[in-house]
Amino acid sequence: MAKQARAVQTWRSIVDAAASVFDDYGYERAAISEILRRAKVTKGALYFHFASKEAIAQAIMDEQTSTVEFEQEGSPLQSLVDGGQQFAFALRHNAMARAGTRLSIEGVFLGGPHPWSDWIDATARMLELGQERGEVFPQIDPMVSAKIIVASFTGIQLVSEADSGRADLREQVAEMWRHILPSIAHPGVIAHIKPEGRVDLAAQAREKAEREEQEARSAAAAKDAASDPATDAASRSGGAGLRGGESSRGMRAGQTADEADEEPAGAGVAAGGAV
Repeated sequence: MAKQARAVQTWRSIVDAAASVFDDYGYERAAISEILRRAKVTKGALYFHFASKEAIAQAIMDEQTSTVEFEQEGSPLQSLVDGGQQFAFALRHNAMARAGTRLSIEGVFLGGPHPWSDWIDATARMLELGQERGEVFPQIDPMVSAKIIVASFTGIQLVSEADSGRADLREQVAEMWRHILPSIAHPGVIAHIKPEGRVDLAAQAREKAEREEQEARSAAAAKDAASDPATDAASRSGGAGLRGGESSRGMRAGQTADEADEEPAGAGVAAGGAV
């Protein structure tokens, strides 16, 4: 089991490192040597998992769709919008999403399925579900509309990247939906759809980061307090002082503290006077 876990971790390290390299350089300029350097693995380990650079690129394109989850409950159209905003957020913060998109745009088909097919199929399924639940017009062809939606998203994210480094992508995607929704959905449904998504993912990420930073500060403070010599000394002196208080009732020479504790108060003083 330990060997299997290491193999999975190695695979993960290679794919994550390759995603960052493809994101930075594109497919043609991406070097295996740079992937090895970032993954911190040997050439043998890389070729054990992947036969070629093409195989690594295919794994990244296959994996990019995992950055989005379409909710099956509630409004299918809102879930579709939310999924688009999830991917828009991932394009700003996730090298896997950026690398997969860049490889797809560069036309790295590698003899496999069309790089956009997963997105188109997933979008078409949500539109079909929307038809079943009465949100999407019955005359709409889900596959045709899905291709238009995916193509529109792709173009918008490229323009946003050029304009602002994708800083305005959330709003640009929202505008896309404001233009597309009237052509595929009932007006009464559109009134309840949030084109910017139900969740502000950027604000959610900031809150999480702030919470984790606060927890880290608290843990560090607790660790510092536990290892502070002054605190340890104070603790020890406090214990010694208490013991000294116990012996102040008067211990005769050779008498133990336990014996003194068992004597009535003043016994030691009387004995001292007799001496």
